[in-house]
Amino acid sequence: MSKHAALDTFGRSGNPVIRSSAFDSRASSDSERMTLDGAVNKTAIMLAILISTAAISWNFPSPLIVMLSYIGIFAAAIASVATFGFWMPFIGFIINPRPYLAPKTWLIFAFGEGFFIGLISLSFETMFPGIVLEAVSLTFCIVKPSQNFVLMVCSAVFGIFLFYIGTLIYSLVTGVSPEIFSGSSNASIGLSLFIVAMAAFSLVLDFDIIEQSAEYGSPKYMEYFGAMALVTTLIWLYIEILRLLAKFRSR
Repeated sequence: MSKHAALDTFGRSGNPVIRSSAFDSRASSDSERMTLDGAVNKTAIMLAILISTAAISWNFPSPLIVMLSYIGIFAAAIASVATFGFWMPFIGFIINPRPYLAPKTWLIFAFGEGFFIGLISLSFETMFPGIVLEAVSLTFCIVKPSQNFVLMVCSAVFGIFLFYIGTLIYSLVTGVSPEIFSGSSNASIGLSLFIVAMAAFSLVLDFDIIEQSAEYGSPKYMEYFGAMALVTTLIWLYIEILRLLAKFRSR
C-alpha cells in the first residue's frame, strides 16, 4: 500500500483551507525547498504563541485586554483571508490563496487566533468550570498524525461545512440556533461526536498532504502555509470538543 494511501484514495483533505492546489507547487531548482521538520517546527512556534495570547485573554479579562483581543482577532481574520483566500462550496475560490504571503502572516494569525481561543475558552469555563482542561487534554490525546485513515473524510467534512452554512442562514432568519446544533439531545451529541471525529481525521489528512508536499519539493514558504493550515484544523477540533463537552454537562 502507498505511504500516502489516504491521499491516493481521496486526493484532498476536506479542509477548505488546505484543499487548494497550493500544495501542488514545486520549487525551482535554485530555490530552497520546504521540509517536514520545518513545517512541524513552525507549527510548534505557532501553538506556543497561540497558547501565550490565549493565556493573556484568559487571565486578564479587563476592558483593555478584551479590546486588544478583538483587534487581534480582526487582524487574524485579515491574515487568514489574505493567505488562504476565500472559498465557497459549489463556487470555488472567490479570493485565490496566496501561500507566498504565509511567511508574513503566520505570526499575526497565531497571535489573533490565540486571543480568539482565550475568549471562547473563558466563556465556556465560566458556564462549565473545568471544561477547558478536559477539552485541551482530549484534543492532544486525539491528535496523533502518524497513520493514514482510508476514510471518506473529504466528503464528510465538506458536508459539515455545508451544515455550518445552513445553520448560520437558519439562525439569521429565525433568530435561534437549530436544536440539533446547540441543544443537548442524543441527536445533537451524536452529531458533535461525528464532527469531532471528522476534525481529527481531517487533521491526519492535512498532515499527510504537508508530508507529501515536502517529499515532492514544494517551495520553502509552504512550511508556513502548512503550519497555518494545521493550526486552523486544530482550533476547529478544540472548539468542537468544547461544544461536545458542554452538551454533556448540560444534560
